[in-house]
Amino acid sequence: MKPVLVSLLLLIATVSLRADAVLQTFPGCTLLAGDWGDGDSFPVKLPDGRELTVRLYGADCIEWHVNDETLARRLRAQRRYFGIADGETGSSMVTARDFGKRAALRTQALLAQQFTIHTAFAGARGNGEKERAYAFVTTADGKDLASLLVAEGLARAFGVTRQLPDSTSGSDYRDALSDLELTAAVERRGVWAVTDWNRISNDRAQERRESAELQMVLNDSQSLAAVDPNTASSEELQSLPGIGEALASRIIAARKAAPIRSSEDLLAIKGITPRLLESLAPKLQFQPANN
Repeated sequence: MKPVLVSLLLLIATVSLRADAVLQTFPGCTLLAGDWGDGDSFPVKLPDGRELTVRLYGADCIEWHVNDETLARRLRAQRRYFGIADGETGSSMVTARDFGKRAALRTQALLAQQFTIHTAFAGARGNGEKERAYAFVTTADGKDLASLLVAEGLARAFGVTRQLPDSTSGSDYRDALSDLELTAAVERRGVWAVTDWNRISNDRAQERRESAELQMVLNDSQSLAAVDPNTASSEELQSLPGIGEALASRIIAARKAAPIRSSEDLLAIKGITPRLLESLAPKLQFQPANN
């Protein structure tokens, strides 16, 4: 894992993926049983038997399974965003995780019948058997899962977006989700029922201050021993966290086809996941393109 701030920013920052990646539609998908899935990230089986870990576009549910420092800090950021402050920090975190569990259970209920996923396999991870990909999920009764979770106050309108299957733009989709979030907050649905409106502004400001401080530290150290994936040797690439010989070879092959202009371009390489990219980003540098 890389320093916490960029880990947090890359995971939850709202960004739009390139619209030129073609969405593929897979009806007849089923939810797989597991003890790690959250409301916005869960394993599914495609009709052809392949297994895929889906990460919803546009919605961010509170973390339920928190087993490392990065996820703990993300849970804290989510708690502050929703204004969950019921006294001591410890009890607030417990309350937040409980809503993470509720979101996961709600997703399981909404996907109890076969559903459809739309994915361009952005952020897909290939570990031999399983892949991870951002996706839109349409329930059996034709509803958008992310929209349902946000409308019920079990998720925030936050995260990666892109053009929808019906050609709605990613920005319009994000705006629609934001409207649903506002309505859920006003009507105190889901997590918003426990929001402390007297503290939420200060909590969010504190999160921004801490994030900015960590970003300053990261910026000061980012230039040290940075690697340019366009010029680095295989050995230099393998010095990066999570990069072995196979991935180094794929990076070299990819840069021969087209220059790698930003860290996000690496997501197109099989085996580089959003989480792996989190650890790579502060150790990468990119020279200006020669046009």
